[in-house]
Amino acid sequence: MAYLNYSTTQTARWLLAALILIAPFAQAGPNGADLYKQHCSSCHGLDGAGGVGVPLSLPSFLSSVPDTYLHRTIRYGRPGRVMPPFKHLSDAQINSVVQHLRSFAPGKVPDSIEMLVNGNVKRGAKLYAQYCASCHGATGVGGQGTGVTFSRPRELPIIAPSISNSGFLLAATDNMIKSTLMNGRPGTPMQSFIKLGLKEKDIDDIVSYVRSFETLKKTTTIRSKAESPVLVFDSPNDLKTTIENVKAAAVAENFRIIRVQDLEEGLVKKGTESGREVIIYFCNFQTLNDVLAIDPRVGLFLPCRATVVERQGKVQVMTINPRYLSSMYNNDELDKFCDQMLAIYNNIIEEATL
Repeated sequence: MAYLNYSTTQTARWLLAALILIAPFAQAGPNGADLYKQHCSSCHGLDGAGGVGVPLSLPSFLSSVPDTYLHRTIRYGRPGRVMPPFKHLSDAQINSVVQHLRSFAPGKVPDSIEMLVNGNVKRGAKLYAQYCASCHGATGVGGQGTGVTFSRPRELPIIAPSISNSGFLLAATDNMIKSTLMNGRPGTPMQSFIKLGLKEKDIDDIVSYVRSFETLKKTTTIRSKAESPVLVFDSPNDLKTTIENVKAAAVAENFRIIRVQDLEEGLVKKGTESGREVIIYFCNFQTLNDVLAIDPRVGLFLPCRATVVERQGKVQVMTINPRYLSSMYNNDELDKFCDQMLAIYNNIIEEATL
């Protein structure tokens, strides 16, 4: 009997020790805070206050969207906009990010009700034009720009999202859209349509019209990453002449020359630069302001620049390819700007290398 008691006690101790050792591993799962910091904070802010991306910490937002909406938004993104799809994350990882988002404004989470709203689409189109188009655009493509920009004043503190976007329509249920229209979003320009005097039937009609955007032909341009990242032109002139030609051509395109510097400046001991690789920086400040309003991340490759290089007696002019860069940003408005910039770059360099 004493042996049995000893054995039972010892076995219990071993089991307890094993549980203590494996407990952290058994309980360990994806860390939502870490995943959010890695994948989301650069656009939405570390505290969810917004930036390039819309604010996520607003209590009025989190209290009006179910977990399925957040999960699907992360999974599918917003095609043609800044928000990319996170197809490489597992469901468990996305769920952990969703739970981290909930920590910004703890409270009751709406049910994920897949309720269909049956309204009059034609009547909804008229109501949409009257009450929604001024912010969300005539075809629901959203306001100009993205998210929140703190560096300058804007007409709206938060840019109205694209509600005709396939990613939004895939993520949002009819019931969620209806609830948003009825209650509004305090802290944003989105008002309660009930307080504006609309009836529930009117709101049903608007929801049905918004849902009808799913059937519209999408015109989102798919950018090819096969584009060359750099534009290269041969110059028939010497280095000094080519530099002066680039400066003159940029000024002719209404750009101001910011500075001219040796490529090696700051990289080698002062006075030992080769002098055969020269960068010309130029800028149109109105254009700069307009494009930053579309997507502040563009500041990473602005102001505009051209590099003139002389190697083995051959002179070349090089610039970044705006179309290649636009494929990385997932923003239709930015695509249009990059097409314009490509044409300008071509004009400047062709003029400089005649």
